[in-house]
Amino acid sequence: MSGGVLSALWVFLWASGFIVAGVSRQHADPLTFLALRYVLSIAVFGALARAAGARWPRSGRAWRDALIAGALIQGLYLGGVFWAMWNGLPAGVAALVGGLQPLLTAAIVAPWLGERVVARQWLGIALGFGGVALVVAPALGRVDGIPPLALAVAFGAMLAFTAGTFWQKRIGAALDVRVGAAIQFVGALVLTAPVAVLIEPGRFDGSWPVWGAMLWCVFGLSIGATSLLMVLIARGAVSRVVALLYLVPPAAALMAFALLGETMTPIQIAGMALCAIGVLLAARTAPAITPGDHPGRAAARQQDAA
Repeated sequence: MSGGVLSALWVFLWASGFIVAGVSRQHADPLTFLALRYVLSIAVFGALARAAGARWPRSGRAWRDALIAGALIQGLYLGGVFWAMWNGLPAGVAALVGGLQPLLTAAIVAPWLGERVVARQWLGIALGFGGVALVVAPALGRVDGIPPLALAVAFGAMLAFTAGTFWQKRIGAALDVRVGAAIQFVGALVLTAPVAVLIEPGRFDGSWPVWGAMLWCVFGLSIGATSLLMVLIARGAVSRVVALLYLVPPAAALMAFALLGETMTPIQIAGMALCAIGVLLAARTAPAITPGDHPGRAAARQQDAA
């Protein structure tokens, strides 16, 4: 399957999480909901790995690396975003905070990995962030007061996701995707479950809407989106993969328009177009320098590719 199709599918699945969060918020506590999601995800990925005869890591280092990636990408990121939205942070503000991820990745993480961020990519990143701001502008205009703690938690979640993508790219794709995902969700569960027990009453009403949201989270997000994210990071430069996050708020707005009857303004439509242009520019760059690569060899490889 081509990278473009995989990217589009990942954006759709990741954006659906905002819709699911809005549904499940009425029926369950955020960390309790996520802890149960992680348990079910571990069971499904473990069963898939066993059915496929996939190898589990034998070294403690491989287990450690996968557990850390899961704690960052699933535990801290999802836990932080869910908790912030449950505690008064509007989805538009959460999306705008998330729009800082490509900027931070291009400025800090990509150089650590030896990835060259060219001028066209910087322009695409800037345009994408501007597009996100336009998409969420109507929601921002309706915000009377933003809870400082919820905003800080969302910002911390953004930092965790950025660190998680860096870590995932650093450890590479040695593990089977199913095995790696199962271990990552173990890392997320170990981090999330104790906090849920300490700060939440454990509300989960067991209604059909919350179980529907849970099943979509497990099969659509945990299995579909997480697996695709691992594949995309393994295939391409981190800064280009994270730039796809700019398409998530527009995709979520389109879903809310189609499924929830929310209105769309001309400024939001313009923002979506700007996001698409930004991602196109950020993605159409020269091949990245791999960690430890020599600039001369990379340049020669770029000429051969051309």
